[in-house]
Amino acid sequence: MSNDDDVPSEYPYAWSSSSQLPLDEFLTKYKPSMVQDDGTKPWLWVRKCAADAEDSDMVAAVEEATELLEDVTTRVEEIKNDDSIPLRANKKKGTKSKKELRESVQSEATEKLKEISIRNGFVSGKWLIFAPTDKVDLVWSTIANSLISGPLASTSAHLTKVATCPKHEVPNYSHVLCLYIPNVYDKEDVTEIMKVLLRKHGMNLMGVKSNLYTAIGLDSKHPSGIPSTVWKNSALMPEPEIKKLREEYFAELSAAKTNDADKTAVTAKATTGIVTKSKPKLKRKAEDDDPFASDDESKDAKPTPKEKTKSSGATTSKKAAPKAKKSAAKDDFGSDDESAEDNDEQARKAEVAAKKATSKGKPAKRLKEDDEEDEDVEERPKRKHARK
Repeated sequence: MSNDDDVPSEYPYAWSSSSQLPLDEFLTKYKPSMVQDDGTKPWLWVRKCAADAEDSDMVAAVEEATELLEDVTTRVEEIKNDDSIPLRANKKKGTKSKKELRESVQSEATEKLKEISIRNGFVSGKWLIFAPTDKVDLVWSTIANSLISGPLASTSAHLTKVATCPKHEVPNYSHVLCLYIPNVYDKEDVTEIMKVLLRKHGMNLMGVKSNLYTAIGLDSKHPSGIPSTVWKNSALMPEPEIKKLREEYFAELSAAKTNDADKTAVTAKATTGIVTKSKPKLKRKAEDDDPFASDDESKDAKPTPKEKTKSSGATTSKKAAPKAKKSAAKDDFGSDDESAEDNDEQARKAEVAAKKATSKGKPAKRLKEDDEEDEDVEERPKRKHARK
């Protein structure tokens, strides 16, 4: 018969300080929500150290406890089926109810089980924690890390395990997690571990169970009705204090998250500020320089023929008329009639040139009309000179 906290030899789903994998890698590789029990891997284990050797006679303790459990189960069943025992107590007659008689037998059995455990030195046990599949990975990694290098490392807890997924799907399945302690009847030690679990990890605890109880098959559904835990939470600490410790943990966790969020926001703001300052430089460079041209090419760049045409066209359209006027004024040898005609001709040419400069984008029909008009303008002065 093996103890409840005996890790199977050469079991691949167990971690200890001698393991080749670091703990973080082990927890990442083997997650309780992902490992399915096929009959060979019901648990994942993490061991801090080997438990102190118990000077115990586990076999004798189990045999004696098993006989007691059978006897109590029989007595409880007899009370249920005894019609002479009333359902309700009668203080005047001094009779007890069925429930009171059952609880009395069960309480007496609990004390006897404790005496058997202590007498035989079989007092080890565990804190029980339950977690749904969607949260079990976080709970498991929290407890495992804490046991090896966190708050639980300084306590007497030495081993933890968690149930893997069942072979067949079970609705609303909860994984049980066990944190092993050397002596479940050491109330002070058990309470110290409880405070760490509440204040440092915000755990929802389900009580402390003896390994002897596990060995004899005593669970919450056993027909004997004996409580399946040695300690209930309220027997170790008042409920208000339990609630306060958990609330302090979650308040601290919330503050830490808020602080991290603030730091992230400040970092993001600072990073954004740096990027914002650098953007105008990039923008100006994109506008002024060709990113594919060398510095020499940028310096020697010359306007294209198209750009020259646009430039000369724009200059002609703006300054052609004044130039024609000045040219006419400098002709001192022309007659008044010729000067007037030349002036008219010069003005018409300037007008034609201006129209040509602004004709880009006009419809083809309009351009053609402008060209015909220009030809008429060019021909009229020539005919007039011919007659003279």
